[in-house]
Amino acid sequence: MTSIPTITLNNGVEIPQLGFGVYQVEPDQTKDATLTALEVGYRHIDTAQMYGNEAGVGEALRESGIDRSEIFVTSKLNNGFHRRDDALKAFDGTLDALKADFVDLFLIHWPLPTTDVDYLETWKALEEIYATGRAKAIGVSNFQQAHLQRLLDEADVVPAVNQIEVHPYLANDSLRLFGVEHGIHTEAWSPIAQGKVLEDPTLVEIAERVGKSTAQVTLRWHVQRGDIVFPKSVTRSRVEENFALFDFELSDVDVAAITDLDKGERTGPDPDTFDYIPS
Repeated sequence: MTSIPTITLNNGVEIPQLGFGVYQVEPDQTKDATLTALEVGYRHIDTAQMYGNEAGVGEALRESGIDRSEIFVTSKLNNGFHRRDDALKAFDGTLDALKADFVDLFLIHWPLPTTDVDYLETWKALEEIYATGRAKAIGVSNFQQAHLQRLLDEADVVPAVNQIEVHPYLANDSLRLFGVEHGIHTEAWSPIAQGKVLEDPTLVEIAERVGKSTAQVTLRWHVQRGDIVFPKSVTRSRVEENFALFDFELSDVDVAAITDLDKGERTGPDPDTFDYIPS
């Protein structure tokens, strides 16, 4: 079986660089999709309270027959639970849904900077959770540099990761570099821009030359830049294709050419203004 490289987080926890994401996987499909990923060889699963499918992930973990210690599981705090007591209760809900004693990584999903709930209070709640050992590492998602700087200035624990939108049309390099400078690893969501980059002529030319798909080339670009990535699919052939990233390498010229495709184009919301709170 292919050996997936791991990245050591700032607290010593190791995370597989390639994982399987379950964003937009329907709850009734999540168990089977996750089991397929685990059968293919993935050992890193990324879910969230907002996705509504933590329970399916938990079912797959139990039915897989794989020791829990061998699988890295991430979940994220939903936007309606940013106050301290709500965050602590919501985290308990994640463990209940997963039927687990711990998660490997727990994130604040969005900073919600325009709302009346201070993400610093939310982060301090995650620090409490971390201190209990029920989250082996804690981090954030969709935080901009100013949000991260405030945590660095006012909090006790440096986030282990920042999960942000990154793909060839949104390289997000200044934010990634800020993370590198402060020991915060970048996780890339929407790594193929919801498919928008797959017909790009630069990617098509590289893919034809190296004998891989444009999706594989794009994901390999992420890997070589040091991003942690977790593509999602419910189709086994695509799950297998996305896993096959470690039998080829892009040249420095190819990596630079893909990075040069950056045009600051988001597929998701702007973290500085996004304020959605589920009712």
